[in-house]
Amino acid sequence: NDYNNGKRHTYLIHGVTGSGKTEVYMEVISKVIASGKQVIVLIPEIALTYQTVNRFYERFGDRVSILNSRMSDGERYDQSLRARNGEIDIIIGPRSALFTPFKNLGLIIIDEEHEGSYKSEITPKYHAVEVAKKRAELTGAFVILGSATPSLESYMKGLSGEYKLFTLDKRAKEATLPKVWIVDLREELKQKNRSIFSRKLKELIEDRLKKNEQIMLFINRRGYSGFVSCRSCGHVIKCNHCDIALTSHIHGKLICHYCGYEERMPALCPMCGSRYIATFGTGTQKVEEMVKKEFPKARVLRMDMDTTKGKNGYQEIFSAFSNHQADILVGTQMIVKGHDFPLVTLVGIIAADLSLYAGDFRAGERTFQLLSQAAGRAGRDVIPGEVVIQTYHPDHYTVTAAAEGNYRKFYEQEMLYRQLLNYPPAAHILLVLVTAKDEELADRAIAGIGEALKEHIRTENFKSNVIGPAPASISKAMDIYRRVIYIKDGNYEVLIKLKNYLEEYFKELGQFTGCSLQFDFNPMNVY
Repeated sequence: NDYNNGKRHTYLIHGVTGSGKTEVYMEVISKVIASGKQVIVLIPEIALTYQTVNRFYERFGDRVSILNSRMSDGERYDQSLRARNGEIDIIIGPRSALFTPFKNLGLIIIDEEHEGSYKSEITPKYHAVEVAKKRAELTGAFVILGSATPSLESYMKGLSGEYKLFTLDKRAKEATLPKVWIVDLREELKQKNRSIFSRKLKELIEDRLKKNEQIMLFINRRGYSGFVSCRSCGHVIKCNHCDIALTSHIHGKLICHYCGYEERMPALCPMCGSRYIATFGTGTQKVEEMVKKEFPKARVLRMDMDTTKGKNGYQEIFSAFSNHQADILVGTQMIVKGHDFPLVTLVGIIAADLSLYAGDFRAGERTFQLLSQAAGRAGRDVIPGEVVIQTYHPDHYTVTAAAEGNYRKFYEQEMLYRQLLNYPPAAHILLVLVTAKDEELADRAIAGIGEALKEHIRTENFKSNVIGPAPASISKAMDIYRRVIYIKDGNYEVLIKLKNYLEEYFKELGQFTGCSLQFDFNPMNVY
């Protein structure tokens, strides 16, 4: 109705996994195309699968075109030309599809709008959601954002009325949400179970194999950065100043990549005195080997960066699993994005904690999103599903809210944390990154910038909080040294003024020749 009446808004569709968001998109697209307009549909690269795309082809035929990063420049150019010449009405692709040269754009859809890949990590560091809103404003189009787990930024705008919020809280096709089991890995250790499979997960895998149903085992390595955790009590060693997990480095050091604080690796857990304290982590290959050893009769597929290197790598594995050529699919986040396998009735989340302490203030949000997405793969058809979440922190609100499928509970708890520590969206952050081939020059430059910045903030009487200088999380890459400062402020305009001041300061000084200075507003990842 809004569209027919000439009203243009940004809409947020918050729909549980399997609630039929794609069906809603296609209905709206039909109406927009019927009015002679064109449509851009953004999907994260990782979810841009044959299964998703095929639904659009079936509905809209050859008026649909696809972009993806594995295309050559020539193939991408051909698609742009077709769009400019009016040969297609719909383009589907990742972030870059936003710049498709449609002459009569009517709608931009951003599915899985919470995904970090919508923020460009290379200059210019734009966010697809912001650019989509601006392009829609300039062309008289409107924007639909969709997610089962919206970003806190978008949901806050939905609650405030800046976006129009719609909620889909039931699954399509009479399917029910899965039953979720939370397993405390500390208890498993006490019961002398040192396997990566809890007793509950092992029991359910055996049950599904007997029933000839399928299983997905998800290893939560998103943002994994080598945090240190105690297997006896679950304690994670955090920075005293930033409430962020310290990262383990060689030479036995634990470092915070926000403020630079460091301490020695302890031999015993500071909370319970246990010697079971170590860097946390397990890889897909190791899990695949353990699955084969524990369940020798099961047919196992693994999906990670190594097994999907070819142009059709993803597709070959998904097709094989879809055709029931395997019983168990083992993988990282790429297996939980928007796929629909009717025979999958069990999802095992091997270690929910791996992304919970990723040295980043968004770690809790990303963990909730991943756990919810992973759980959403189970029982999407008529056969009910079950999910096992294995964790050292069974009472953490991120884990309990994901298990309950309760986004609002998670949002309210997480926002309290963000407000308490002035993290986005409660405030804004500006990242200042200095890079140089000479380590001493990089250190001198970041120190000088830090002092000038603090002095300028005092002079202008700003309320900004400066964190750092510190080595970046990857402090040296390709022989280039990287140093960072973070600036927090509730007022975005103040951060713009500080960025402008630092640019002028850097140019005028001239003593930092050989250094590069970059900025990123509200970065999605720790640098």
